[in-house]
Amino acid sequence: MGFMKKRSNDGNPSNKRRQRSKGNNHPNQHRFGRVMAQPPKLKLNSGQYPTVSIAVPGSVVSNAQTRELQTQLAGQIARAAVVFRVDEVIVFDDGLGSTLNTLSNYKRGPRRNEGEDRISEQRQDNKKPDHLQPSTDPHAFLARILQYCECPQYLRRKFFPMHPDLQFAGLLPPLDAPHHLRRGDVASFREGVVVDKDAGEDGSYVDCGVPNTLVQIDRVLSPGLRCTVQLDPKSYATSKKGSMKGVVVSPTTPRDQDGIYWGYTTRMASSIKAIFDECPYEGGYDMKVGTSERGDVSIDNPKFRLAKKESLKKSDVDEERFNHLIIVFGGVAGIEESVDADESMPLSGEDSKKMFDVWVNIAPYQGSRTIRTEEAVFITLSRLSPYISKNGMASEAEKASPMKQKAVVKKTDDVEFSDEAVSEESSDDEES
Repeated sequence: MGFMKKRSNDGNPSNKRRQRSKGNNHPNQHRFGRVMAQPPKLKLNSGQYPTVSIAVPGSVVSNAQTRELQTQLAGQIARAAVVFRVDEVIVFDDGLGSTLNTLSNYKRGPRRNEGEDRISEQRQDNKKPDHLQPSTDPHAFLARILQYCECPQYLRRKFFPMHPDLQFAGLLPPLDAPHHLRRGDVASFREGVVVDKDAGEDGSYVDCGVPNTLVQIDRVLSPGLRCTVQLDPKSYATSKKGSMKGVVVSPTTPRDQDGIYWGYTTRMASSIKAIFDECPYEGGYDMKVGTSERGDVSIDNPKFRLAKKESLKKSDVDEERFNHLIIVFGGVAGIEESVDADESMPLSGEDSKKMFDVWVNIAPYQGSRTIRTEEAVFITLSRLSPYISKNGMASEAEKASPMKQKAVVKKTDDVEFSDEAVSEESSDDEES
């Protein structure tokens, strides 16, 4: 009996891939290409950045049956807000929400006595102190999750102690926003928390997430306060000595100075009317957009633009300039039902469109009977994004030169991407 000739596996595609990977000596090089090291910086020629706010009813999480699904729904809204550079998220009470189901489907071990386990779980929750009770108010639950998502991962343990609402925070998608810096990142701006350490009469110490280093700022602030700190990138070289110098700035400075998106703020409103009455901006919102399947204008209309109704009659005005835009979303029953449920509103639900400058149907040819609110947020922001970036009326120079762009996106440095490495920003594993 002769010897069998050894079969060559050089033609096997998997072996070819393995050989290519062995020949790749660069630690960061990968065949799948590149991703951005940082999101693009948006620079407007006008120099003015319009703020974008969205208002979402807290009742939307009441439709999710378990805490896992409720947490994931809130994470989808947070992702949409960051992807489309939203500055403010308002959680309002539309008067239609029910109490939340605080139970979950997550159980360890066999599930033979599921009914008894749920009763036992409720009894254990009743024995907990008030600050450790799970939220039954959908608005408080949604607001807490949104705030948790926006907070940089290295600050979460400082601002968010153990709470039942955060039990499934590990299911939340990382936002990976520019202010969610990773270990070793060199940045001109950082979010930090003032620590209880004496820095003299001229300043305070801030934990900005730089490993083993505190930043000394130029102001005396109360411990536990969150602040935005501007740093000299060259000062990172001295961080090994355990000291850095920084200056406290406004949270809007990264956006106004460098065009860097710097997260969103979250506030709660007791009604749909309170959304506008409690506006934090001077002069209020000067562009109000309401979304409804019964909208009187379709975004698919070629003549659609973000402008007040009286301006639409002027053919010589392409867009109306605005400084503070708000987009209001309805719950399951829509904005009309929220207006009817608000006793302080002089309008009826049928006249809801009178509250807004633009009453738009964002998906006129929808194939489903309903569009969920978390879906509507993504659809609306994506379709309105080109109109928001225009930021109103063109200047005389821009009208004379129509080819000139109003918004300039700076090119960012690329880094090699590897799908074998886990993102350094994790929802359930923050640095202390």
